[in-house]
Amino acid sequence: MFPDAGLARVVLTVRSATLEHHSGQVSLPGGAVEDGESLEQAALREAHEEIGLSLDAVRLLGALTPVDVHVSGFRLHPLVAALEDRPRLRPSVREVSRVLEVGVGELMDPRAFVWRLLDRAGLQIHVPTLLIGRDDEVDELWGATAMVVAEFLTLLGWSGPPTRSPWSIE
Repeated sequence: MFPDAGLARVVLTVRSATLEHHSGQVSLPGGAVEDGESLEQAALREAHEEIGLSLDAVRLLGALTPVDVHVSGFRLHPLVAALEDRPRLRPSVREVSRVLEVGVGELMDPRAFVWRLLDRAGLQIHVPTLLIGRDDEVDELWGATAMVVAEFLTLLGWSGPPTRSPWSIE
């Protein structure tokens, strides 16, 4: 998280189409822990590798709830970090197709929330989704990354989605 023109922003990425897992999806910077690394060290290394984040001014604030990603078999250990100023980011061409600097207010906007219909092996699933961007280029944040972002937004005072789940019982 960092300030930009008086607004809080978070950094998300659109994963490269060439990656084996979750290609083309909106995600948080991250990756696997290497031998001898702590979760914090791995998160900082991955942020530096994926988006060129200079680690000098990064202040780790704490951890969010771990999330198991059943599709890939990974367990996410999300960490929240803050910067005093807007960072200069340089995405890794190999891992990141685009960097998204998204306003926290944009993510909390009720109009950003929709239910997306996803087809998984012939099974139709309604998935809570946050829309990022406007007009000609809208990215969809869903799945495990959306779960992490939703927890973060809740800690900042977000009251959750404005609509009921499509499978809610009246």
